Amino acid sequence: MLRTPFRNRLIITFFIAAAIISFTSVYLLHKRGEKSDEAYLHLIIQASRAVRDHYVDGIDEKKITQGMIEGMLLALDPHSSFLPPEALNEMETQISGSFGGVGLEIWMNDGKLTVVTPIDGTPAFKAGIQPGDYIWKINGIATGNMSINNAVRIMRGEKGTGVEITIIRKSASRPLLFRLKRDIIKIRSVRWSMPAPGYGLIRISQFQERTGEEFREALKKLNAASGGAMKGLILDLRYNPGGLVDSSVEVADRFIGDSRSEKVIVSLKGRIEDANHSYLSTPGKKEPMYPLIVLINSGSASASEIVAGALQDYGRAIILGKRSFGKGSVQSIIPVMGNSALKLTTARYYTPGGRSIQAKGIEPDIDIGTSPPVKVKDYPEYFAEKNLPGRIGPGVQKDDEKETGSGVKGSDKGYMQAGGDISNDMQLKRGLELLQAMTLVKKRVLNR
Repeated sequence: MLRTPFRNRLIITFFIAAAIISFTSVYLLHKRGEKSDEAYLHLIIQASRAVRDHYVDGIDEKKITQGMIEGMLLALDPHSSFLPPEALNEMETQISGSFGGVGLEIWMNDGKLTVVTPIDGTPAFKAGIQPGDYIWKINGIATGNMSINNAVRIMRGEKGTGVEITIIRKSASRPLLFRLKRDIIKIRSVRWSMPAPGYGLIRISQFQERTGEEFREALKKLNAASGGAMKGLILDLRYNPGGLVDSSVEVADRFIGDSRSEKVIVSLKGRIEDANHSYLSTPGKKEPMYPLIVLINSGSASASEIVAGALQDYGRAIILGKRSFGKGSVQSIIPVMGNSALKLTTARYYTPGGRSIQAKGIEPDIDIGTSPPVKVKDYPEYFAEKNLPGRIGPGVQKDDEKETGSGVKGSDKGYMQAGGDISNDMQLKRGLELLQAMTLVKKRVLNR
């Protein structure tokens, strides 16, 4: 989940500890009691000078400096990273919703390039690449020492050009080779359909700049197609990796609060005052109080968990599916010199009820698995925030809240796209049946 930069932030402190963990001298410093910033800065200068004076080959100053910063941020948590100009441009392009490539959300998990999720309708999705797949090779190049930025750069390219991705999958006995053709990835973040008369389905694949606007338009069309107001709605957030917090708040705002009052949708709490902020609902006309089902699974992360958590806390929706990913941290984009930036974890977010989702996830009201769009024998057990090396803890939480659960073990294996056949999607099928049952109970029992 991303936020805008801090104002008047001094950046020098981020360079001070750049490569501390890379040198055994840290232990000696602690042993002698030299723990000041000045001592660590001296260590960095000493180590940098030693590299420049004694390394076997000539030194690329830019490469060394970026490596120090990347190492520092990697030591913090899996989501903090350094964004050189090209990576920063890539991120801005993806948020805007249009780029050339194969359509994979990836990250580094335990030192391995790992698929978070394929984007709906893209070459990677159509080919059958799955969440949790380990990307072993790209165009025959092993990814063992490859950064996320380099991997993205290789996979991006002009429409129609080819790229080969070799995958290692836990359920497969040998590596899987996917020959893909790049396409213009226009991420339409909102898709809608009507799986039964009067019942709407909206699928949000990612929270981008225009997601709130697209969501309001989808609601308008579904209500019109239902004769004025839907009987019920299914909001599908499965394999939604998150995105912009502002857009997730816009979506939740359609159902929370009323015409005169404001209610908290999500609260951000960090170590410094600038990181603390509460997002409130806006007074005004809301959606009718029709039944609402929200579908989640282990690929639902960050901003999608904000929506699910807020609707669950206010009792406005029933959450159905599997436990969500559990990324309850906020990353701010902090500009630094050279048209680069730091993507730095600056806060944890809390639901309206004060719950921290970090490394915990959203527990569904109704726990049910589903059938995948492509056959899978097993699902990687580590595919959850709580099992990522170096992840941060949940922060301040209620005494009765503990980190529970584990990575999904074969029971959360897929979803259908909005508008598709629901017969093989057990979660969606059950959600629709539940909406229809709630409508029937209201009509025959409550309205007597």
